[in-house]
Amino acid sequence: MTKTIIGFPRIGEHRELKFATEHYWKHQIDQSELLANAHDIKVAHWQAQKDAGIDLIPVGDFSFFDNLLDTAVALNVVSKRYRDLNVSELDEYFAQARGYQADGETVRALPMKKWFNTNYHYIVPEFTNETDVKLIGHKLFDEIKEAQNAGVDPKAVIVGPYTLLKLSRFLDGTKPAKFVQPLIAAYQELLAKLNQAGVEYLQIDEPALSFDVDGNEKAIFDQLYDAILANDHGVKVILQSYFGDIRDVYEDVTNKPFYGIGLDFLEGAHNLELINEKGFPADKHLFAGVVNGKNIWRNEYDHTLNLLAKIKTDAPIVLSTSCSLLHVPYSAANEDGLASDVKQHLAFAIEKLGELVDLDHIVNHDDAGADLLAKNEALFKNVKHPVNSTVHNRINALTDADYTRLPERSEREKVQKDEFKLPTLPTTTIGSFPQTADVRANRRKFRHHEITRDQYDEFNREKIARIIKIQEDLGLDVLVHGEYERNDMVEYFGEKLDGFVFTQNGWVQSYGTRGVKPPIIWGDISRTAPITVDASVYANNLTDKWVKGMLTGPVTIFNWSFPREDIARKETVTQISLALRDEVLDLEKNDIKIIQIDEPALRENLPLRKSDWYKEYLDWAVPAFRLVHSGVQESTQIHTHMCYSEFGDILKAIDNLDADVISFEASRADFTLIDELVDDHFQTEVGPGVYDIHSPRIPSEAEIQDLIQQIISKLPVDKIWINPDCGLKTRSEQESFDSLKNMVEATKVVRGSIYEHS
Repeated sequence: MTKTIIGFPRIGEHRELKFATEHYWKHQIDQSELLANAHDIKVAHWQAQKDAGIDLIPVGDFSFFDNLLDTAVALNVVSKRYRDLNVSELDEYFAQARGYQADGETVRALPMKKWFNTNYHYIVPEFTNETDVKLIGHKLFDEIKEAQNAGVDPKAVIVGPYTLLKLSRFLDGTKPAKFVQPLIAAYQELLAKLNQAGVEYLQIDEPALSFDVDGNEKAIFDQLYDAILANDHGVKVILQSYFGDIRDVYEDVTNKPFYGIGLDFLEGAHNLELINEKGFPADKHLFAGVVNGKNIWRNEYDHTLNLLAKIKTDAPIVLSTSCSLLHVPYSAANEDGLASDVKQHLAFAIEKLGELVDLDHIVNHDDAGADLLAKNEALFKNVKHPVNSTVHNRINALTDADYTRLPERSEREKVQKDEFKLPTLPTTTIGSFPQTADVRANRRKFRHHEITRDQYDEFNREKIARIIKIQEDLGLDVLVHGEYERNDMVEYFGEKLDGFVFTQNGWVQSYGTRGVKPPIIWGDISRTAPITVDASVYANNLTDKWVKGMLTGPVTIFNWSFPREDIARKETVTQISLALRDEVLDLEKNDIKIIQIDEPALRENLPLRKSDWYKEYLDWAVPAFRLVHSGVQESTQIHTHMCYSEFGDILKAIDNLDADVISFEASRADFTLIDELVDDHFQTEVGPGVYDIHSPRIPSEAEIQDLIQQIISKLPVDKIWINPDCGLKTRSEQESFDSLKNMVEATKVVRGSIYEHS
């Protein structure tokens, strides 16, 4: 059988792309050096796939920041404010992703949102009346030449026009239909040029087909592809879907002259029913996504063989991954620190290439296949996940009362206003402050046993004392301790809880050059000792102002970890919730009266189809959050934070978390969420982020004043908090302090005008 993958991790085996790109941003290398580094990374990745035995190697899946942004740029979907910068093509590209500030010129970045149900973030393109769609980009063609020169026969990859339209913003009253004909012409030209370049295959990614598709959207899809495929351009076009099934357009897709159709048979299990009920054309190739591209466990070959056997079609089947391998680390071979009984069950990107080849051998019934199948069967008979009976007993004893906080939020709000006596529009931050070089060095020394625990803790206490004083001087109303002891908001908690194991090099791209190293859930989860209490209490004793305790929520810890596949998600999340509940109650006992339980990933695993939202996710995710905080006193204020997802359509569920204050990412999306809060009669107090921390740009005081005025014109002033849109961990201290100073001063001006008119 032919073997392929949808995409490969692009940051490099040891994050080489991250470091090269950041060096370029800091002017430590020039553009030619960055491009040379990128070339070496791409060639190494293509060679790894070739050596593994992959037949169709994707080219075009590489990106300096984001593939959807790459597609938009290639199609001339670039807003005028970036063109007017008159900088290099590469710097114009980065300005869209990160914002721009130089020589008195300042431009905001494009919005950034979560890529479907993953922790990867994409850049949201903007279509306006000035957008002139046409094929201008050369990146894909440059990479095709690079691949061909490296001896690789490329399968070109690009995001499809339907997904581009579905995920973009439309300003100036424009509608997607306006751009259909120009997109048709651009993709027709793309096919013609690929043919001229000697490319045999083009994979067009259309993951947006896994959303609900209404009649108007289906009409756009049909119009696009009926025209794009109307002429034979000599290129074999593969329509690739992932993250779900394509039930709303299955017949539309299978009736079009695609060479191949890629279907996800893991998250899109309904695709199997579609094939068996409606048939699959024998004259097309079925690209079967049967190796999990989003989790890191070894493929159980018996299960996959059974799945393949259930697919009723005479069409040739191509073995593939369920989605791009962008969402898993590079190679488990680099994990020398893991116990062998754990490591043997892991498959990162490189290992998944081998699994596709193994499956081919097994399906072909050759001698190697029989041996591979026997070894795999033996592996899965020897899984030893740790079991904690106390945890199971606690879960079995839970009742509805454990998920309900009393009194109701409206009554708590009155008590808390009297308790905290905060000014109108209280100011705070989301939690973390910059992880400066000395902070990282201190952590590294401790891990390498170069300093003692006391020395490590003393350094962090000095950093906490310093940041408390800085926040007081800035004039913030509610302070945080800075989180200097934390490497990552999920990994840190995982390290303190039983049931997790950790990688050394298991980096996964989150956005741009930002990588995360998700913990692996291996056994039952429990808390054996307080996690955040010491740092929170220390900070609280340094100031007369209120200090927030900071926790990562249970759903985010789960969603940003690699979970087990042998037990229900609800079971694991409930275990995490009980562990965090103990932590919250300990914080409260130690006089921490404001506690923030962050859930930035609440929406992340939400099924793509609305009909599945509650029965498959929200019905257990929302109660899991409530279980964490339901035991606190009415005067203890519970905050949460969410960012970079489309939250508007689940606002009722978010309100039902029963937090007292929720902060959102809002500024990068032009505060569109505010209108949705109003329309939904949202009851929780809110802190819409008034500036974008993912950009190095420092917002002016006047700009923030204007944003605050927009907020108070729409929301009750007594329900508004003022804060950045996310934690400050990735920014420099100077950027952070200057931005916060402007935020506080802007708030004081607006607050003064409110008092004058009251």
